[in-house]
Amino acid sequence: MNHSFGNLLVRWGVLALGVALAAHIVRGISYDDFTTLVVVVLLLSFFNLFLKPLLVLFTLPFIVLTMGLGLIVINALLFLFVGWLVKGFQVDGFWSALGGACVVSVTNFVMSRVLRAPTQPRPTPKRDDVIDI
Repeated sequence: MNHSFGNLLVRWGVLALGVALAAHIVRGISYDDFTTLVVVVLLLSFFNLFLKPLLVLFTLPFIVLTMGLGLIVINALLFLFVGWLVKGFQVDGFWSALGGACVVSVTNFVMSRVLRAPTQPRPTPKRDDVIDI
């Protein structure tokens, strides 16, 4: 399997885990079945790839003014938008979308730390007792 395709599948899996956790934790978010979850994950990935950079660009002063909290609002709006588009995925309102976006963000953060490839230890510098002049 191609390494980048494998990474994409892992990212989609983590996103699906985040959406499923959000549906179980946050009141007002639910999905009907696994197929709906897959469609939600694909749409969220698509929107995060294409729409989110544009929204960040246009709302950059607001994001700077709120010290980055505006990004959470953008994530919530994208989550709410997917809830409007996908039949079988219900997001009751902005506050549910905000909670769901926070759960998905925390899940992505934790899983990226858990799944990170172990780094190679740094080689210790070789110490010689010879002084070069």
